[in-house]
Amino acid sequence: MSFCCHSTPNSSPVSWIQSWRRLVSKHSRSRSVVIRAVARNSTMAKSVRVVVIQMTSVNDITANFATCSRLVKEAVSAGAKFIAFPENFSFVIAKDGESLTIAEPLDGPIMQGYGSLARESKIWMSLGGFQEKGQDDAQLCNTHVLIDDTGNIRSKYQKIHLFDVDVPSGAVYKESSFTEGGKEVVTVDTLIGRLGVTVCYDLRFPGLYQLLRFQHEAQVLLVPAAFTKVTGQAHWEILLCARTIETHVIAAAQAGKHNDKRESYGDSLIIDPWGTIICRLPDRLSTGIAVADMDFSLIDSIRTKMPIS
Repeated sequence: MSFCCHSTPNSSPVSWIQSWRRLVSKHSRSRSVVIRAVARNSTMAKSVRVVVIQMTSVNDITANFATCSRLVKEAVSAGAKFIAFPENFSFVIAKDGESLTIAEPLDGPIMQGYGSLARESKIWMSLGGFQEKGQDDAQLCNTHVLIDDTGNIRSKYQKIHLFDVDVPSGAVYKESSFTEGGKEVVTVDTLIGRLGVTVCYDLRFPGLYQLLRFQHEAQVLLVPAAFTKVTGQAHWEILLCARTIETHVIAAAQAGKHNDKRESYGDSLIIDPWGTIICRLPDRLSTGIAVADMDFSLIDSIRTKMPIS
């Protein structure tokens, strides 16, 4: 099914962010959806085709890899050079403790498999967060990994802001009970520009994005996520649009029911530097890809005409 829409600072990053806060079915569906966004002006200079994924991961590494492989093939067929997967792309827990059981180092077989997939498909991948094995068996890191089109890891970011929240629906989450928080702000230069790398709950902390935008000069913000249904309905789109002004945002989302205990909001999308959503899937439950031609001359134009730094 196919749709088309036209349309590193000197001070500690964590302390800087803290200062800013003071100021301010079992498996994925067998059919997938493809959304295409065509650049509004095909004569614009420098544009790169990218794909954002929406999927429903489960507690089965092999099944999730099969889904990701199929979506990569669709992305390559669409001419994409970069693909963004959601948080927990390789595994979503069904019971407490599973994440620690399956956590691996970045040179383990899970990430090696995705590296091989990137190399064979000749495509860049944003993979995050991944359950990276921590310093001991009691903790892991929620790690966003960037792999290039030769299958090599180019960068990694460990999620700084952990999801310790009492959701209004009554659910209680305590990510810090098994996850070690990151301390470094990360950008990486790629074929689609300089990427500011984040994960999910980071989205609620504007200081991190101001740091990425103004001190690290990010052109594209990556926000892979597995927002809860309740918090996603209330805040997902509005937070993304707020963060995107003067940068592109690629936000890949988990979608739908993973198991009896876990449901994600969905709504993978790509937003341009004017805050316009240029592509998204047709509904929040579909497994599939959304394709967009990202025009980088638009960033320069907006920043020049409306300077704020």
